[in-house]
Amino acid sequence: SSVRLTDGPHRCAGRVEVLHAGQWGTVCDDGWDLSAAAVVCRQLGCGSAREAPGRARFGQGSGHIWLDDVNCAGTEEELAQCQSQPWGRSNCHHGEDAGAVCSGPNPLQLRVQDGPGPCAGRLEVLYNATWLGVCGSGWSLLEAAVVCRQLGCGAAQAAPMAAPAGREQGRALLQGLSCRGTEALLLECQQRHTGPGPCPQGSEAAVVCAQPKG
Repeated sequence: SSVRLTDGPHRCAGRVEVLHAGQWGTVCDDGWDLSAAAVVCRQLGCGSAREAPGRARFGQGSGHIWLDDVNCAGTEEELAQCQSQPWGRSNCHHGEDAGAVCSGPNPLQLRVQDGPGPCAGRLEVLYNATWLGVCGSGWSLLEAAVVCRQLGCGAAQAAPMAAPAGREQGRALLQGLSCRGTEALLLECQQRHTGPGPCPQGSEAAVVCAQPKG
């Protein structure tokens, strides 16, 4: 069998789907834990497991619910080697679809636009080959510090808001972002919602970082 992660911000986070009998289906969150997510992350070459969310955090799938009561030691090479109910036998609905968030080989790609240089401007994140903004709700110097660090710039000096770019029709990503300020990557911060959509307050996050030293 094969596995994939869908409807997440990148290929290493999303709803878990497995291929069986030529059809993709989901996994029920009964018994789903970090050990099971670790197997998926390893199988996909996506590093370690950060989260094992249930309750269809990445949206409800469709079709078969292939696996239920999954019980992994965490050392299996693929999800199909873990203990579970027989294929296709479950007492679940798609509101219980399991997900996984892996550390990922490739962090979210970031860039700044409409600013004076590569270290200041409106923040954009690459999502499914499209650059989208980041919602400004709760945006502060803590989040900006992580962005500046990931961009290879100097310290965060300001965390302003910016008007959404018209060409994106206000579509943005990562609503309700909350960072401690010490994370190495924006992907490590808490997010209330991951996925394209309009920002509730109509403004997007921007950063002003110091220029890199040297």
